[in-house]
Parts: sequence; C-alpha cells; structure tokens
Amino acid sequence: MSDWRRKIVEVTRGEALCDAPLAPRTAVRVGGPADLLVRPADPDDLAAVLRAAAGVGVPVLALGGGANLLVADAGVRGLVVKLPPGFGEERSDGARLVLSAGAPSSRLTARAGKLGLVGCEFAAAIPGTLGGLVAMNAGTRAGEMKDVVRRVELATADGAGWVEAAALGFAYRTCRLPPGAVVTRVEVELAPGDVAASRAAMDADVARRRATQPLDRPTFGSTFRNPPGDYAGRLMEAVGLKGHRAGGAAWSEVHANFIVNLGGATARDVLALIRLARGRVRDRFGVELEPEVRLAGDFPPGETI
Repeated sequence: MSDWRRKIVEVTRGEALCDAPLAPRTAVRVGGPADLLVRPADPDDLAAVLRAAAGVGVPVLALGGGANLLVADAGVRGLVVKLPPGFGEERSDGARLVLSAGAPSSRLTARAGKLGLVGCEFAAAIPGTLGGLVAMNAGTRAGEMKDVVRRVELATADGAGWVEAAALGFAYRTCRLPPGAVVTRVEVELAPGDVAASRAAMDADVARRRATQPLDRPTFGSTFRNPPGDYAGRLMEAVGLKGHRAGGAAWSEVHANFIVNLGGATARDVLALIRLARGRVRDRFGVELEPEVRLAGDFPPGETI
C-alpha cells in the first residue's frame, strides 16, 4: 500500500478498499479500479478523510449511483468517496425535507408521498443518488432538481456547511459544485397536494421510460443533452446511428441517444461511439451535441470526448 493511501486508511473508521473495482459501481458497467475507495461512517469520518486527502495532495472524486459517469479503463487515480444511503441526519419541517445525498432518488418520492407532498414527480424516473441528481441537475420533461432544491450541504477539507441553491449555478443538466466538494445532504421544498394524482403521474412516467428506453442492459441513460428546440435522439437516428456498434458497446436500437453495454465494453468503445455521433451530427446538421456523460479517471491523451 502506498504511503498516501496508508495515511488516509489510518484515519478512516468506515470502509476503505484499495484498488477497488468501479465498473460494478457505475450504471454502464465500464471502467477500471480506484486507487482508494472510502465509504465514510459518518460526517466526522468524512471530514477526517477529506483533510487527510488534502494533506497528501490527492484528488477526490465523489461517486453517487454512477449514472452519467464514464470511468477510464485505467481507473481513477486518487481517492473516490461513496456515501452510504443513510449518511447524515434526515428531517422534515412542513414542506421542506432534508435528505441524505447518498440515498437513492426513490427516497425523495417516497418521503414526499408519506408527508402528503408533491412536486418531485420527475425524480421517479431517474436512477441514481440524490447527490448525483443535484450534481447533474437531473430532470425530465416534468421538472428538474433546480425546481425543488433550496440548499445543499457540502463537505470539503475545510469543513461542512450549507450553500444556497442560487449559488450553485443551476442550469440545464448543470450544477457548479466547488472542486473536491462532496454533497452530503440536500434540502428540498415541495408543496401539499394530491398524492394519488402524483403517484399516478410517476407510474405513467416510469412506464413510458420502460417502454422507450433500453433498461434491459447497462446504460448511462441519455448520453447527450437535447439541443435547443430539438432532440439528440432524433438527430442521431437521422444519421443512422441506431444499433451502431464499437467493440462491446452500441447505440441502442430502442433509443438512439442511449449507449448500451452488450458485454465486455470498454471506455475506449464508448468514447468511439460518442465521438462518431458528435461528428456525424455536426457534419449533417451543424449541431454540436453536448454530452451529459462525465469522464472520470486516467484517460490516455486523445481518448476524450
């Protein structure tokens, strides 16, 4: 074990894994290992881990549910932090809920329903953790996280504190988090309403997703953001990309904006598909597709989006 890993492991009370496989922890099931993966036991443990990482000068990557994340085949150098689902105190006060960033998105909709609150129906169709949904400003046609988030608790090597949503630069599939910061809790504001109608809307959204997206194979979800006034999937289907394969990865036959892992896909395969799609759409329509997918890890020169 290297010296820097030993120093972090020594202060960790939670789980610490060296050379931890990351592919099983991502939605598309692609990528190499993390030098060190830590699941902190509680906020004090996280603070100690982040201070130790800063002290030895290693980068920190916060890993949520692994959706919209492409890990390099060589893995991730440095520290990867993954919060457990029950990390931090959760509470409710009227229409405001404070939830753990490590909790699955379903925690939000479930808690809202029990409290007679509505307004987060869009989250029912989105996989991942609440921290990840914040980091991507995840959403659907029915809404997005910026519509309901009021504050976010962030942890850094200097400590933890609440940041107002207005300071996070929320935009379409975008949130500006400080480098190295870990989202630990999320405060949302909903509204009292018709819970039965809310549940019916969520069930319909989930059914639509199952019918129109390739959920039978590992996938990111949408690979590209929709350009203004159009749909990335429509443009990609128009240039003949449905079903196009590179190694163990392919553009789905079900939805042209979804990459699926057919078995044994590599990050290089996925990047080849992304670059191909951007080039074809640019040449045919003059539209520059912007990826929703984020890259993490040690990619060779030239192997980027």
